[in-house]
Amino acid sequence: MKQILQSLSNGTTQLTEVPCPQIKPGHLLIRTHTSLVSAGTERMLVEFGKANPIDKARKQPEKVKQVIDKIGTDGLMPTLEAVQSKLDRELPMGYANAGVVLEVGAGVEGFKIGDRVVSNGYHAEVVCVPKNLCAKIPDGVSDESAAFTVISGISLQGIRLAQPTLGETFVVTGLGLIGLLTVQLLLAQGCRVIGADFDRQKLDLAKQFGADIVDLSKGEDPISISTALTEGRGVDGVIITASTKSNEPMHQAAQMCRQRGRIILIGVVGLELNRADFYEKELTFQVSCSYGPGRYDPTYEQKGQDYPLGFVRWTEQRNFEAILATMAANKLNTDALISHRFELEKATSAYELLDSKQPYLGILLEYPQAKPDEELRLTTLNFKPQTTTTAVKQCSIGFIGAGNYASRVLIPAFQSTSAILKNIATDGGVSGVYAAKKFGFEQTTTDTESLIQDPNINTIVIATRHNSHAEFVCKALRAGKHVFVEKPLAISASQLLAIQSSYQAIIDTGFSPVLMVGFNRRFAPQIVKIKELLANEKEPKSMIVTVNAGDIPADNWTQDPHIGGGRVIGEACHFIDLLRFMTDSPIVSVQTTAMGNNPAVAIRDDKVSFTLSFADGSFGTVHYLANGHKSFPKERLEIFCGGKILQLDNFRKLQGYGFANFKTMNLWNQDKGNNACAAAFVKAVETDRGQLIPWEELLEVAQASITAAEAAR
Repeated sequence: MKQILQSLSNGTTQLTEVPCPQIKPGHLLIRTHTSLVSAGTERMLVEFGKANPIDKARKQPEKVKQVIDKIGTDGLMPTLEAVQSKLDRELPMGYANAGVVLEVGAGVEGFKIGDRVVSNGYHAEVVCVPKNLCAKIPDGVSDESAAFTVISGISLQGIRLAQPTLGETFVVTGLGLIGLLTVQLLLAQGCRVIGADFDRQKLDLAKQFGADIVDLSKGEDPISISTALTEGRGVDGVIITASTKSNEPMHQAAQMCRQRGRIILIGVVGLELNRADFYEKELTFQVSCSYGPGRYDPTYEQKGQDYPLGFVRWTEQRNFEAILATMAANKLNTDALISHRFELEKATSAYELLDSKQPYLGILLEYPQAKPDEELRLTTLNFKPQTTTTAVKQCSIGFIGAGNYASRVLIPAFQSTSAILKNIATDGGVSGVYAAKKFGFEQTTTDTESLIQDPNINTIVIATRHNSHAEFVCKALRAGKHVFVEKPLAISASQLLAIQSSYQAIIDTGFSPVLMVGFNRRFAPQIVKIKELLANEKEPKSMIVTVNAGDIPADNWTQDPHIGGGRVIGEACHFIDLLRFMTDSPIVSVQTTAMGNNPAVAIRDDKVSFTLSFADGSFGTVHYLANGHKSFPKERLEIFCGGKILQLDNFRKLQGYGFANFKTMNLWNQDKGNNACAAAFVKAVETDRGQLIPWEELLEVAQASITAAEAAR
């Protein structure tokens, strides 16, 4: 199938062949009939992509500060590589889609195959969208009109915040697509509307819909006109849908409003407010968030948990339904808003239009319907000639997942080895296409099961969200594959038991797979040096790991115990493994202390300290803290043993105290051992070396991580 992607690095827009997404629980698989280009959001993305690096930095000053901090802690080259990786991505465009349901995911009620629906799906021939971001199209509403639903939802949410009543007067500042939809929806609620803009064509449309108008291009004063039209009382509210850096729209809105008037911002304008404007009239100002309650809430959008209607009357889905009902009642005219139509094959012309001086309003993309569903739903794309298994044993890799860490670190590490990058599987297909093109995979797919079962693949690398690791490990082991899983191995005791069962079952068949967790720090050059320096020390070691982890919002998936496992299981497991490696001795106990007695702090398990005791008498304490400053090194390891001390800062600076022939080992750039880890794994697969990390150690580290996390909570 084809999908529109846009480059963040240069702003070019391309119609790209991508594998069809697979249906997921709680989702609908939709064949697109038409979609609407967002003249605001999508134009801004194009403009950002085409901006030079300096202008990009000016647009995101907070990101510049993050880059400077990262250079100070990680070094210049790793920072530049991370920035380039972010900009190198291709973004899927679009969020206003109308089509027909091809497949209904498990747990979805109220939809069936063949239903016409709207969604916030991308500009793609087939989209997979969560059920709460979809709504049925009533009979009598065309696909073209329905494509305006999602963007109309943005207007409607702003109006709901303004709480208009019959007979009130509202000003709409900025008569672009959202502004003209806002005008119509206010009129449908019995309000008098005044529209203000510089564009005569848009003003004429607003007047056609029934609004009074203010032509700013002629120098007409919206304050005096609104005062005259309200007989000196002032308007009841102003909804700003304009896009400008100027502070004038906010100042004018305050001047136009009556005592205790309401101002709602849907667009993007300057926000240097004059206190006197708001103080004297006790004005209310609020910024509207997208389509309504539920937006950006993963529980609502991704997990499908609706808000009770009695408590939240208008969610984003119910806003979509209200818009569609308004269209069905012929109270919302979208035909007049369509300025251009493009066939999907000519979609790049639509984006050239966004970047031109030509006038435009509603830009519709029309999708070909002659292509059979079966052809659209192909899940695997070939990029290179296919290799088959040969007598020469070589590591042939199927990669599952192409997120930021996989694309920036893990895939390049495996690319630098002798392994064949055979296939890469992703949910949506877009990131898989990116990875296949950039790193030279022979194929990309959205059918993970076919990748795992492929006889020409002998090794599976898993780089997905943490809750899926155990399932994929078990499937890969049962398929007789070697497995490299990015940490953690499992996020619960039950998952760990399932892996143990699958591993033992495959061992019983006579096949000994290399099962490796991505504990790359074991392979870092400075850790290798530390092992060498301590090789002849017989005394127990006392070790301290300080991790300046940095704050991650509570709603991030890594913080969810059921998805990411929390940060102890998801990241601090690295340091449990590192201490286990340093001692070469079994873990005998784990003691955990979490900061404070606030349950919310404890649940996040990112301000904790835990101490591991080892069978040889050593102990190691990990301080995993998210309440530090970014300028401080992220990771510090200190080892006290036999009258000597080793201190490693951020895998760049290693210093020894008390060693006769060693003082320092400093690196220009941070090296956490990722490349060496991948190379060692590939070599183990190709030479039948067996486990790089003993199976018992993998279990110990996983169990200790789970124990520490549960104690912290």
